[in-house]
Amino acid sequence: MTEALTPESREKLKRVSTATLTTALFKRGLRNQFIQDVRPLSANAPRMVGEAFTLRYIPAREDLDHLSVFEGTQHPQRVAVETCPPGHVMVIDSRKDARAASAGCILVTRLMQRGAAGIVTDGGFRDSPDIAALGFAAYHSRPSAPTNLIHHHALDINAPIGCGDVPVYPGDIVVGDGEGVCVIPAHLANEVATEAYEQTAYEDFVEMKVREGRGIFGLYPANAETKAEFARWRPDWK
Repeated sequence: MTEALTPESREKLKRVSTATLTTALFKRGLRNQFIQDVRPLSANAPRMVGEAFTLRYIPAREDLDHLSVFEGTQHPQRVAVETCPPGHVMVIDSRKDARAASAGCILVTRLMQRGAAGIVTDGGFRDSPDIAALGFAAYHSRPSAPTNLIHHHALDINAPIGCGDVPVYPGDIVVGDGEGVCVIPAHLANEVATEAYEQTAYEDFVEMKVREGRGIFGLYPANAETKAEFARWRPDWK
């Protein structure tokens, strides 16, 4: 059974970059964990950390995807918004197709009000200026005004998907920052959080020393002398 992400690990992941995380995952043989071609709608949105809750789209078909499907309570896109657990990140497989929106501001606002940690699509969002103003972590490839029904048929909820060429399994840990979104396999999340947090401390130390004029060799990566210097400095890092 996979160990749940601890509260301490969740807080650590809020302080580390996707760059540091992808390196930690690469050390474990994982090369494809950064979702391609998605970016935050707002530079002011909070860091995003949460378990993946997924939605999959397939191509729309005209006899199935028309505006009347929204009148009931069983449309998978709407069901996903109303069932995504608090603290989770909704990750949408839109097949990297931004010709029609994956969702709009009303649904994203509802997701935010229900306590979700964020939303990611490898397609696009409509009402994107309004979503950007929410103060909610949201990532997409580009704005897309047309309704999802024009090109997308919502199908599977909380099943394995691909998003921006990355496999995403329900419960994987999704982390977003100003560069983009990284997916951590659930069984690695706690150990990766600890390692990445300590690496962040060291890289802050390195940046400080580089700003002071020190050269890279022996500093990054560290030799024995630098490791000892960092160990003395580490308790001051917050």
